[in-house]
Amino acid sequence: MLDIKVVREDPTAIAAALKLKGYEFPVEDFLELDARRKQADIRAQNLLADRKSASKKIGELVGQGRSVDEAKAEVAGLLEKISGDITAATEEARQAQEALQAMLLATPNVPDARVPAGATEEDNHEVLTWGEPKTFDFKPLDHVDIGELSGQLDAATAGKITGSRFTVMSGAIARLHRALVQFMLNEHTAVNGYTEVYVPYMVNRESLVGTGQLPKFEEDLFRIQGDQDYYLIPTAEVPVTNIARDRIFEDQEFGELGIRYVAHTPCFRSEAGSYGRDTRGLIRQHQFEKVELVQLVRPTQSDEALESLTAHAEHILQLLMLPYRKVILCGGDLGFGAQLTYDLEVWLPGQDAYREISSCSNYGAYQARRMQARWRNPATGKPEPLHTINGSGLAVGRTLVAILENYQEAGGDVVIPEVLRPYMQGLERISAGQ
Repeated sequence: MLDIKVVREDPTAIAAALKLKGYEFPVEDFLELDARRKQADIRAQNLLADRKSASKKIGELVGQGRSVDEAKAEVAGLLEKISGDITAATEEARQAQEALQAMLLATPNVPDARVPAGATEEDNHEVLTWGEPKTFDFKPLDHVDIGELSGQLDAATAGKITGSRFTVMSGAIARLHRALVQFMLNEHTAVNGYTEVYVPYMVNRESLVGTGQLPKFEEDLFRIQGDQDYYLIPTAEVPVTNIARDRIFEDQEFGELGIRYVAHTPCFRSEAGSYGRDTRGLIRQHQFEKVELVQLVRPTQSDEALESLTAHAEHILQLLMLPYRKVILCGGDLGFGAQLTYDLEVWLPGQDAYREISSCSNYGAYQARRMQARWRNPATGKPEPLHTINGSGLAVGRTLVAILENYQEAGGDVVIPEVLRPYMQGLERISAGQ
């Protein structure tokens, strides 16, 4: 959530910055609501002073010889009217404040000055490429065809069990999927300094408001029917980042590099608005798995933290020898709560294209302000919003897709990357006939 003090200082500048995201901030509505709140607060304060003066009058009347009952009766009508006016003014201020809060909860984060202009992913700026896309002496298959040759990717059975956009994995491919999870977790904990956490796969509404999925993106979520207002998580970002909700961290808790968490979870998304896109295979599923990276840092560290977290995701791609490119998202493609995002896009020979495999974002204080996640600034001794950074390290299913397509051989066999073989009990290849 944006800092209301900053919005008040120059709402027109905020509106101009948000146009980069294609969002029209309602400046006049904000100013009107804020003025209403302020006027109602002032009126309530003045009425409280009037009530205090009226109460004093009882003592004055008693001092003039009136009985206590007579004095109270004479002032009672005035006190009743003032109390009613105070209640009305307080309620008006509350309603205006709630409307302001709702407006700010629905307002996206302001883009970083480095975010390029643009409306769609076609306008994203390439930062770098790593590795050379492999050239094949045969027409490469996509991962669906490879999985069907071995019989280890089965969308038809998943469709019978549940419906579309689900897949049953089996055999060596299921094992490879599991191996990727263990490999990523080990690298991020042992090499990159993250603390592994296991978190709930269901969260309450407050958690989703805290990280920005609610109220705007409810249609993208799976809500659970029952006596609890729970949702299946769309990403581990939600439960992991909410570890910091309603907390004040002392500066020493951050250490030198901040707090780093890594978690492996399933993710559940309705994919509302994506009908007709990526209906084939594992690219866009209702259920998938990710290894998520989250950093909680001092505000002065957030730029550096985004670079480090992105490098940690790149580290996995490099160890797997998967060609990829890094892009900075333009304003129109930038997420609701992000102020700056790098996407990592892996090369998929079966699609002859780069596809997103990780999105690494700096949210600044936006999520922290919604969650009341704070650190105590030793320079002032006061709590201030910390900064949150998160990204996939990596999306497991899409990494599996990239391996199947980049490591395929003629006939549909797939060579297991060397770094994964210890997690596969030494298995060196997945046979198309297996």
